[in-house]
Amino acid sequence: QVQLVESGGGLVQAGGSLRLSCATSGRTISSMNMGWFRQAPGKEREFVAGITWSGGGILYADSVKGRFTISRDNAKNTVSLQMNNLKPEDTAVYYCAKKAAGPIGTYRYNYDTWGQGTQVTISA
Repeated sequence: QVQLVESGGGLVQAGGSLRLSCATSGRTISSMNMGWFRQAPGKEREFVAGITWSGGGILYADSVKGRFTISRDNAKNTVSLQMNNLKPEDTAVYYCAKKAAGPIGTYRYNYDTWGQGTQVTISA
C-alpha cells in the first residue's frame, strides 16, 4: 500500500508562486499514474493535473493551464506541482492522489489513494 504526504502549501499574494510536493512511501510509484486535486470550502473536489507513470503524458484542468506544471521524479518517489501566477480562486486544500488502474483522467473516484492535503491560500 502506498502512502502519500503533501507539503509546500502556504499563504501567498496573488501573482506569486508555490511548489507543492507529494512524498510517497510504502511502494514505488514508478509504475503508477498520479494526480493533483483541490477542494475549496463548500465546493466539490476538482481535478487539477495528472501525470502518467513515465511522465510522458500530462493533463491539466483548463483553469490552471499555462500556470501550473506537474512533474515527477520516480527515483525519489515524488510528484510535484509548480504553481505560478496564483489567483485568489486557487485557494483550496490540495491533494495528491494515486490513480487506480487505467489512464490518467479527471474523475476523482478513479483515484484510490489520497494524501491528507495541504492548504494553499492566495490573498488578493
